[in-house]
Amino acid sequence: MLDTKTVREFIGELGSNSPAPGGGSVAALCASLSSALSSMVFNLTVGKKAYEALNDEEKALVNKYLEVSGREKDEFLDLMNEDTKAFNELMAAFKMPKDTDEEKAARSSKIQLGYKAATQVPLKVARRSYEIYEGILVCVKYGNKNAISDGGVAALLAQSAIEGAILNVKINLSSIKDEAYTEEIRSELKKLSEDGMKKQKEILAIVNQHM
Repeated sequence: MLDTKTVREFIGELGSNSPAPGGGSVAALCASLSSALSSMVFNLTVGKKAYEALNDEEKALVNKYLEVSGREKDEFLDLMNEDTKAFNELMAAFKMPKDTDEEKAARSSKIQLGYKAATQVPLKVARRSYEIYEGILVCVKYGNKNAISDGGVAALLAQSAIEGAILNVKINLSSIKDEAYTEEIRSELKKLSEDGMKKQKEILAIVNQHM
């Protein structure tokens, strides 16, 4: 499992001649790092003087996203592993026998299913990465201002995760023959990218006000 490797081991494998892990797993890792940074800021906030100055509603938001970000960072690591697994299963489909018409049909069907499965993991990463922004916004609004730059980095990583995941969805969509399926997803991807950039801009504006 990728998440059990040391950082150096992971980077070494990433830079090798193995096609997996690749960009999809890295996108999920970016999302995990983003969530971890938010979690750190929340942990540096709760119980501190600035936290006590917040009203009850603001404290509730900080407490909520402290828990959410801590859970998210682990969920994205699971998706990092799932992305590599889906890629390997797709590659296995290409190795199926194709000597007879029946084998060719079975192989073709399995490959199409494999592409759809390989699309679903980065699509989930893109969707979930967009949701991270809710917590990051709370982080930079009410979190420890000494760590607000970390909230800004979290926003940068969140958008990197979205855009990276989108690219990995698109490269698989190009091989899927179901046009209705691909068009629906392409429309969603465009919205995720545009909405994500708006969220990132809003968050970075708050961060830069405190610099």
